[in-house]
Amino acid sequence: MPPRNKPPSAVGSSLWRHRNFRRYLTGQAASVAGSSITQMALPVLAVLHLDATTAQVAWLAFLGQLPPALLALHAGALADRYSKRRQMLTGDLVSAAVLATVPVSAALGTLTLTQLMIVAVVQGTASVLHYAAAISLLPGLVDRSMIQRSNSRVGTLFAIAATGGSHLGAVLTAMGGPARALLGDVASYLISAGCTARIQAPGRVRARPETRRLRDEIGEGLRYVYGDDRLRTLTLVNATTSFALGLLNTLWALYLLRALAMSATAFGVVLGLGALGAAAGALAAPALARRYGPGPMMMAALAITPLTQLALLLASPGLRWQIAIGAALFLQLACAGAAGTTQRSIRQIITIAGMQARMQAVSTWLTSGARPVAALLAGGLGTWIGVRATLTAGTCLLLVPLVTLACSPLRALRQMPDPPPAPPGTAAAPGQSPPAHQRSGPTVPGPARTEVARHDRSLGGDTT
Repeated sequence: MPPRNKPPSAVGSSLWRHRNFRRYLTGQAASVAGSSITQMALPVLAVLHLDATTAQVAWLAFLGQLPPALLALHAGALADRYSKRRQMLTGDLVSAAVLATVPVSAALGTLTLTQLMIVAVVQGTASVLHYAAAISLLPGLVDRSMIQRSNSRVGTLFAIAATGGSHLGAVLTAMGGPARALLGDVASYLISAGCTARIQAPGRVRARPETRRLRDEIGEGLRYVYGDDRLRTLTLVNATTSFALGLLNTLWALYLLRALAMSATAFGVVLGLGALGAAAGALAAPALARRYGPGPMMMAALAITPLTQLALLLASPGLRWQIAIGAALFLQLACAGAAGTTQRSIRQIITIAGMQARMQAVSTWLTSGARPVAALLAGGLGTWIGVRATLTAGTCLLLVPLVTLACSPLRALRQMPDPPPAPPGTAAAPGQSPPAHQRSGPTVPGPARTEVARHDRSLGGDTT
């Protein structure tokens, strides 16, 4: 029987023994697989079946990405205040209901691009609620010392699920059309809701007066992220990367399906290869971080990413270029999986329990806020200078996050940082590791510790 003063998730050496972690992982993996079906089927539905123009594709992307930009901060504050599980369930059920209207309308012959845009807005809003709670729930399910391994497993299984979802989406699209293929995503949301309902999540870390304004808690989260140079740097890296990829991804499917005459099946296979790369990168992230250091590893990943776009920019129709694009996407998402898993682990380790959702929400707000602007810019540039030239501009923008990280002390981070100590006189929250002097494990030595392990001096005002 586990010790009474130790959270269940901290007992045992294997994450797979932790029932709550398995339920969390299963539900979220199902949701990722379903989202990959939609990622595969929706562009085919809009471009090939509804004859969407370049501007309409850009508007569809803009509207789908608008809710996170507007609501991420509110969703994070709500997740820190109320039940994360309930917020996840609400998001899943709303997404399933609104997405189910697409195949129904297609069967009745009434589906339009306007409906797709409305569905994109509603589903985007529901996804914001779910994501803000889901990503901040994990640090409360496992001990802080297991965060990096947890994120590695999550990233790996999610990438595998995305691969399966892409291939399944291609099969479902070929067999029943892209509208009916979306029923697979509807089923995934219901599976996710069922798994989430069975998670025995810890209670709220701290109580807040119900009369406290949500705006004050949002401001507290913004000050918290801005006051820590590590969180600030990693959030800026995420935001600038998101802007560049938002510009690229808006026109990526259009370019492959039209300019390069790629079939729907080949498109699904390419997406599947990219997901395999993400799985490989996430799985290798802990070992790469131990061998080279988290900072140098993230620097290398950000440096390789722009180079992977060359195959797309130089490509012409044909099987050889399709293979080259698939291989480049594999490498690009391997870099994204390794760097993303590592930076997420760093942010979760150094953030106190009561700020997890708001910290994640600030990053989501900035990264998501960049995407609608990038989508509109992509539509304008694609119409004005052409799709290939716009993709070239997006590739050049991928250098900005590299420069941002290179100008930070995080570039030389050799080991994962220590978690913040619990406030004096209080017990650690569920999933919170004890202070460094009370446990064994890696620490950041010497000058590196003074450079990158400083904690925000105003943390005392953020805890109770």
